[in-house]
Amino acid sequence: AVDLSNLKTKSKDGKGNRALIEKATRACLDAGAVPIMFGGDDSTPIPFLQAFSDQRVITVLQIDAHIDWREERYGERLGYSSTMRRASEMSHIWRIVQVGAHGLGSAREEEVTAARNWGAHLVTAQSIFTHGMQSALSHIEAGSDCVICLDLDVLDAAVMPAVAHPSPGGLSFTHLSDLFAGVAAKARIAGFSMVEFTPAKDQHGTAAYTA
Repeated sequence: AVDLSNLKTKSKDGKGNRALIEKATRACLDAGAVPIMFGGDDSTPIPFLQAFSDQRVITVLQIDAHIDWREERYGERLGYSSTMRRASEMSHIWRIVQVGAHGLGSAREEEVTAARNWGAHLVTAQSIFTHGMQSALSHIEAGSDCVICLDLDVLDAAVMPAVAHPSPGGLSFTHLSDLFAGVAAKARIAGFSMVEFTPAKDQHGTAAYTA
C-alpha cells in the first residue's frame, strides 16, 4: 500500500479539483495499481470514475443513504446530488448497483424512475435487513471489475454521526465488511472511494476510528 498524500484541492475550484482527482487516479491505474480515494463530498467520485474510461468496463457499487440521481441542483450538474446520474452517462460503466438507501434525501420520484429506467439496481437498507446481503450481491457479476463508492452516511447515525446529513436506520459496520467480502469473493475490486466524513461532527473521535 502506498500513501500518495493529499491532493492540493481548493474549496472554490471544482473544475481544478476534478482535474486533479482524475489525473491522480489515472496515474494509479496506469501503474497497475488499485486507486483508493479518501475524502471530499459525494461529488468527488465523478472524476474518480471518469478516470477508468481507458480500463475494462466497470460495475459501480454505490453504498449510500441517497441515490444521487439529480440532473442538477441549484444549477450545479457535477455536485453531490448528481453523482450516479453522471456515472450513468459514462460509456465504460455498464452496471450500477446502489445499496443502502434509507430516509429522506435528494431523490424525488422522478430520480428513482430515471435510475430504474437506466437499469440501476436499487437495494434499500430495509432490503438488506429483511433479505440479507445476497439481495445486493446477486447483482454483482462474477469476474467483473467493480469500483466501490462508499458514502459514510449509509451507516446508521448512532455509528457514524460525522456526516453532512446523518439519518437513523442505516447499515452497520458489519454489514459493510460483509458486503466488501462478498464482492471480493465474486469480482475484482478495481477501485474504492470513501467520502462525506465531517470532522466537526465527530465529538468523541469514534466516527473517525470507524471510518
